[in-house]
Amino acid sequence: MVGNTQTIQRYLNMLMNAFALAVAPGIAIMLAIYALDQRNREPLGLLIRCFFLGVLSVALPLFIQTVAAIQGWRPSGSGWINSAIYAFIIVGLSEEGGKYLVLRYFAYPKKAFDEPFDGIVYSIMIGMGFATAENISYVYQYGISTGWARMFISVPAHACFAVLMGYYTGLAKFIPQHRSTLLFTGLFWAVMFHGAFDFFLFIGDSIYQVLASLVCLFIAIRLSIRAIKQHRATSREWERLRQENEKRAEMEREPDQD
Repeated sequence: MVGNTQTIQRYLNMLMNAFALAVAPGIAIMLAIYALDQRNREPLGLLIRCFFLGVLSVALPLFIQTVAAIQGWRPSGSGWINSAIYAFIIVGLSEEGGKYLVLRYFAYPKKAFDEPFDGIVYSIMIGMGFATAENISYVYQYGISTGWARMFISVPAHACFAVLMGYYTGLAKFIPQHRSTLLFTGLFWAVMFHGAFDFFLFIGDSIYQVLASLVCLFIAIRLSIRAIKQHRATSREWERLRQENEKRAEMEREPDQD
């Protein structure tokens, strides 16, 4: 009886450790982005809803990839063209498209979305919701070692895709005359980097293909860092101009009151 209790306890501890490993990377990235959003921080409840909607957005790619599997599509083993279609469309477009729908139709219209950097903030919350759900699935299927690998590669990759999408979404919010083009551009680059990252892993497991995938991730990280810096600067300028306009409006009202 004591032995069974100890076995159950070890099993529960293992499950909890696996769960913590699966959720920790996404939480760390969300906290980092939240800390960078130093002006007009978003309502915490809205960010939490974005995270859980990101979790639910897994349903769209899961459905599409299940249908593709039934139709005989596989990520590898049938030539480069097949792998490219699978990486860029069946995986890349379905996963980034699911996140985009939440970003565009839930977060984008919110009044709290009031500066360009908010596009990155909301996109990260949604992307990390997706990545966390995916991570939990992979860790419980393939073990702790997979969780450690995904902590340093796959989850940061999802964060980069989210930053790129959010960067252009933030621009679209405040450049309405180019809204459609900017929204499409954000989705396009997220899909392209996601597809390229997966494509090199799908076509083989040699060191060269893994390195090619990591090069895609490195480029995405560099672009994401640049996008974050640019939007933080843009948001500071946006806030300065908004404050100046408010002061000017107050000064114009004062003579009327006299």
